[in-house]
Amino acid sequence: MASPCHVLGVDFGTSNSAAGYLCDGLPKLIELGPGSKTLPTTFFFDFDTRKTLTGAPANQALLDGIDGRFMRALKRVLGTTLMHEKRQILNERVTFVEIIARFLRQIKIRAETETGLAFEGVLSGRPVAFHGTDDPREAQAEADLRACYLAAGFKHVAFMLEPEAAAIASGALDQSGEVGLIVDIGGGTSDFSLFRSCSDGVKILANHGVRIGGTDFDRAISIHQVMPLLGKGTQLRKTIGSGGTPVPTAIFNDVATWEKIPFLYTPQNRRLAVEMARLAYEPEKLCRLVTVLEDELGHELAFAVESGKMTANTGSAEAQILLDPIERHLSCPLSNTDLGEILAPYSHSLRTGAQETLRLAGVDAASVERVIYVGGSSLMSMVSEAMKKEFPSADHSFTEVFTAVTDGLAIASARAQWVLSS
Repeated sequence: MASPCHVLGVDFGTSNSAAGYLCDGLPKLIELGPGSKTLPTTFFFDFDTRKTLTGAPANQALLDGIDGRFMRALKRVLGTTLMHEKRQILNERVTFVEIIARFLRQIKIRAETETGLAFEGVLSGRPVAFHGTDDPREAQAEADLRACYLAAGFKHVAFMLEPEAAAIASGALDQSGEVGLIVDIGGGTSDFSLFRSCSDGVKILANHGVRIGGTDFDRAISIHQVMPLLGKGTQLRKTIGSGGTPVPTAIFNDVATWEKIPFLYTPQNRRLAVEMARLAYEPEKLCRLVTVLEDELGHELAFAVESGKMTANTGSAEAQILLDPIERHLSCPLSNTDLGEILAPYSHSLRTGAQETLRLAGVDAASVERVIYVGGSSLMSMVSEAMKKEFPSADHSFTEVFTAVTDGLAIASARAQWVLSS
């Protein structure tokens, strides 16, 4: 005899994750932390206790200076060869598939504990593009994520495009005939979905995605504002002859990139930084880079940039990126004007992404009645400013930007037709 398979909707995000299911006709989100329906997609491997922490405890362990390794933005590793390479972490050699699976298993356990249900199926959100349209890594990225869910203990895995889930959550099912655009700006990707609401559901007219997200904004700000304080753009004395040579830029790009920070702290990189400081015309700056590598402060720097970004986004003309962990009283300014100038190329790319979505659907901008913003990075003012220029006559609405995708997945999960054999 067959029995229904309970299905959990899961939004595994670059920065935050959430899960939910349909209860009494309404989406109900799982409490993944004390009083919180979202869980930071972060990991901390404590070298002393040999324990793995996730979410808020992982963030706090990093901020408390506990000896260990912190990881974030692993969603951006999907589809790359890094996913299946074994790395020594604590007492074992594991792949990123196994690390992500453990995170997803915790979500599954918390959902089953809270509800008393056995979730053997999962409806997972996925971006329109993990890496880019026609990128050969696209199929592998979805296959990797599927492997993570299966390793986490789910028996059945299906995917729904995140913007489509957000459209369902926005109430589009109740607005028959409306043409709308979902603008989903997450931590690692930006997705656009043009849809028409129909009596029997949401009809997706076109999807388009670009590999731009909040972590890219952080990277650009860090490279532009912070890395010069660590020596980027300075000169080194030549070991033979007179004159100088530019400091290599690769190390600064890695320090500024969330997903690359865990791999910075190698003996080779530390030796390189020390040698550059020895040869530097401005050694005090390169000594700060040495400190970041020796004391493993890359993530503290990244969080400082993220915090400064959010303050500047409020319109503050005097926002600062505070870098005290690196050097007491060290900071750099980041005004709202600075922020706009640094992120201008991304604003242009987002407008181009929206235009491409319209082109794919054969729809003009004037036909779009509503623009719906989803994803934490959609709260950046430059995002809505770019879209308002493109769609001046549309209604612009912010839904539950952090949980709209999960709400939609929870609603859609009730329609899943999986059946388990007894």
